[in-house]
Amino acid sequence: MRLQDKVAIITGGAQGIGRGIVERFANEGAHVIIADINEVVGLQMEEELQQQELNVTFQQTDISNENSVLELVNEVIKRFNKIDILINNAAMTYRKALHETSLEEWNKLMSINLTGAFLCSKYIIPEMQKNKSGSIINMVSIHAEKTITRFAAYASAKGALTALTRQMSLDYGKDNIRVNAIGPGSIDSPMLHDTFQDLDDPEASLNEMLDFNPMKRLGTVEDVADVSLFLASDEARYVNGQTIYLEGGQINRYARPISFD
Repeated sequence: MRLQDKVAIITGGAQGIGRGIVERFANEGAHVIIADINEVVGLQMEEELQQQELNVTFQQTDISNENSVLELVNEVIKRFNKIDILINNAAMTYRKALHETSLEEWNKLMSINLTGAFLCSKYIIPEMQKNKSGSIINMVSIHAEKTITRFAAYASAKGALTALTRQMSLDYGKDNIRVNAIGPGSIDSPMLHDTFQDLDDPEASLNEMLDFNPMKRLGTVEDVADVSLFLASDEARYVNGQTIYLEGGQINRYARPISFD
């Protein structure tokens, strides 16, 4: 198993991409902590996966709250005495232009998509430094590189997290802590489908997007989980400060003529 006895924290691990990563890592021998604010879904997931004899634990966590993050880290260290892997996956989105976005909405999104990754990394990195080993993966987005209309806050946060990934890789490479990012494109997940439901003709827009993608399909949570597994494993021991865009090749298109407006 590629992650045998590794201790991994996955934020936003109770659904979508996060859940896929939790299941993949647990099946590769890791002790996985599902860090999510949704207690009902998280506990159900914990029970389901434990019945499959997988080593998973749910810890209710608000990653935008410093005390909640500290509680998470302290509980994991108390139980396992180490943290090997952190996946900063938790995120939310608004589809609004800048002038439509309230300060409250902006601050809420930044607190989860950017500050949450900062807080988790801030308190987990010192534990990794003790063991001179660690892998941190920040889940960014294709929107950090190529975006569409009315994604002002989301694209800004993901762009900033991409820059933070580079900076962290420089600061902590000497400690054998690798920091990389994955930039998913259109992944078949609840967040994507929620976005499409706001459109006048969700089906037509989805078909137009699929036609624009060179691979003619949506990505899956399994696609993201597999790349996450590689970056977290010792196979990626010399991969540091990189962003892997996982989007089927559409980022290379000249334009993106999709009816999102």
